[in-house]
Amino acid sequence: MQLETFNFIEGKGWSIPSFPKLDSENTLVLVFCAPKFIDNPKPLGEIIKAYPSSKITGCSSAGEIFGPLINDNSLSVAVVKFDKTRIQILSEIIQDSKASFQTGVQLAKRLIKEDLKTILVLSEGLNVNGSELVKGFNDSLPNNVVVTGGLSGDGSAFKRTWVISNGKPVTNTVVAVGLYGKDLKVGHGSKGGWDSFGPERHITRSVGNVLYELDGKPALELYKEYLGERAEGLPATGLLFPLTIRKNSNDEAQLVRTILAVDEKDHSLTFAGDVPTGYLAKLMRANFDRLVTGANEAALTAKNGIAENGPTLAIAISCVGRRLLLGERTEEETEATLDMLPKGTAQVGFYSYGELSPYGTGNCDLHNQTMTLTTYQEN
Repeated sequence: MQLETFNFIEGKGWSIPSFPKLDSENTLVLVFCAPKFIDNPKPLGEIIKAYPSSKITGCSSAGEIFGPLINDNSLSVAVVKFDKTRIQILSEIIQDSKASFQTGVQLAKRLIKEDLKTILVLSEGLNVNGSELVKGFNDSLPNNVVVTGGLSGDGSAFKRTWVISNGKPVTNTVVAVGLYGKDLKVGHGSKGGWDSFGPERHITRSVGNVLYELDGKPALELYKEYLGERAEGLPATGLLFPLTIRKNSNDEAQLVRTILAVDEKDHSLTFAGDVPTGYLAKLMRANFDRLVTGANEAALTAKNGIAENGPTLAIAISCVGRRLLLGERTEEETEATLDMLPKGTAQVGFYSYGELSPYGTGNCDLHNQTMTLTTYQEN
């Protein structure tokens, strides 16, 4: 496995004088981009021209991760030429969030082969129900196939997200990268670091990822009470107060949900994933030190099964809400991940509208407000 990373910053150009000569059918090129590059695809076009035989994908972001750095108005690129691992990239158009489950099913079934090791999913970030998308994959794949990835971002605008499919930035699309073979090592980890507060409430009315009532009261009104003056900035300010949900009081696998949209007419909130009726829910707020510690712990988990030497790629996908809260301290979490990973690990990634990873082991889940890492090595 040969691995190179580099980036492009608007106004400065590429960080390297020429592109690494790693083009092949077994080369994966990942490109994480500022949202504006859908309207200015020239830098992306240069990548595509340089790697005509390679498998290329990526997505828009709410900040591009390059090593320990976080940039805007940039492209963050990883080029991986595998020695033995095979690659297949497929995409499906998703016209409506109600089609999320079936989109996951279709992609999973098209990728299944006997030696499928892992799937990296990069999805439209707004017109999708991340929970249902993940369920579609989980229901269709063997238990030993690891699914990770994220929902593309659009800064804090929540207007237009996109992925790279067949060399072009496209909206309303989900891309899945299948990696095949026994020589690939995959690690993964996902941690939050938020503090819950206030009473735990029952979700008394919801449909899919739309929340109408908590304890029989309009959900939007409850959020506005907690946000106070910040309520005028919804949905973006809702990122500061995500929701943690669990099936019942005995369930330790708590999932975090973040707001994508609000509806003033029916007093509802739309989240990035399902908020099932009957579940328990509790509001959360940031603890700065614990957010950074969470990133550290995610890296420790993703390090499992990965050797201390040899080329290692880490794909870091963190939530836009974490970036808004950490502000100037945000790079502390990208530094914390690298501190825990093998020396010389190449890290790229993006700030997202949702993160996909197993909670610990087992099936994939949709997470919000986490730092999620996927690591790759080859024997």
